[in-house]
Amino acid sequence: MRWLAILAAFALIGAAEPPKAETPAILLKPDAVFDGVDGKAHPGWQVLVRGDLIVAVGPNLTAPAGAVVIDLAGDTLMPGMIEGHGHLFLHPYDEASWDDQVLHEPLALRTARAVAQAGRTLRAGFTTVRDLGTEGAGYADVGLKAAIDQGIVEGPRLAVATRAIVALGAYGPKGFEPGVAVPQGAEEVSGADAMQAAVRRQIAAGADWIKLYADYRLRAGEESRATLSLEEIKAAVAAAHDAGRPVAVHASTPEGMRRSIEAGVETIEHGYGGTRETFAAMAAKKIVYCPTLAASDASARYRGWDGREPAPPAVRLSLETVRLALAAGVTMCMGGDVGVYTHGENAREMELMVAAGMSPAQVLLAATSGNARWMGMSARLGAIRPGLLADLVAVAGDPTVKIEAVRDVRMVMKGGMVVGMTR
Repeated sequence: MRWLAILAAFALIGAAEPPKAETPAILLKPDAVFDGVDGKAHPGWQVLVRGDLIVAVGPNLTAPAGAVVIDLAGDTLMPGMIEGHGHLFLHPYDEASWDDQVLHEPLALRTARAVAQAGRTLRAGFTTVRDLGTEGAGYADVGLKAAIDQGIVEGPRLAVATRAIVALGAYGPKGFEPGVAVPQGAEEVSGADAMQAAVRRQIAAGADWIKLYADYRLRAGEESRATLSLEEIKAAVAAAHDAGRPVAVHASTPEGMRRSIEAGVETIEHGYGGTRETFAAMAAKKIVYCPTLAASDASARYRGWDGREPAPPAVRLSLETVRLALAAGVTMCMGGDVGVYTHGENAREMELMVAAGMSPAQVLLAATSGNARWMGMSARLGAIRPGLLADLVAVAGDPTVKIEAVRDVRMVMKGGMVVGMTR
């Protein structure tokens, strides 16, 4: 088959060690290019790659002598997608509860599964992931990131948050004899000084982002409530910003969101309790919103919802919250809390964002240049422009018309190397 010949030719490119000074160019010839810049699919455009970089994009490009030409007829070529909220060390809760994963699964097992899930994520077209906490797996995400960067295992580029930080007594697992020390899914703190120390520990261990839980359930069956004080969140932000690290906050209550906004965090995750006033304040401070619609949807299905209307209140609330945020002009993150549901099914969040009122093009921009911009990666990733890294994905059809097209991945390229092709 043609694609086997292409992969064989591509394997020869990387067979010699060290790489030759003159790496053969690759000319990609799709039906259209979505460049992640203007929100349009450009028919007839092509992309030229040399080494790990994009060197040209536009119509009627000429293949240099010796170039490998990859025919992507019927496909749209787009930037590698960026998952804004994932947990590679979790797997779906209908396979094992969160408590069981934290308490009963050995770290070696969780790491092995994370390696497999990283590979699945990459081959689904997500070439970068912001992983927001190992949930009881310590600093294993730092090691996974290093293994990917060193080419030991296959996976997306990672920005990691390590252990995450919670208020003392406000996380889990719970339900054991009081006084028994039970391993927790995040690092516990109490007070501003302890918060600063935890932030510095996690950064020293390799955290690219600091993840906080501004609110949570204190006991099973209770509603979430604010758990970190404003002073504690401010202390975290100050320590993180001093070290050049941004802060992401799990916040689903109005008060947890209010404190996070006042403290000046970079992103708020979930935000189901957000109001018009809350989102207006976020927009004013340019705080990014990651609604994780797919997590709410998946959780409802685990409880027996079959996907038909009427949807459960939590699902309806999550969709309405996105509409409020869009009306306020808040920057939207594309990130679904994948790990609650299956890795490699990241596109589920994109489909739900369209269901919440965003156009397919808006969602594609959020998943490419949008996520790259607020993650501080736009100088390297997120668009198809000369000089950027050649992280590229070909999907069947036109995803600007039908967002479901992003599920039909025909080719994945990371750093100029084809890692998957199904033509």
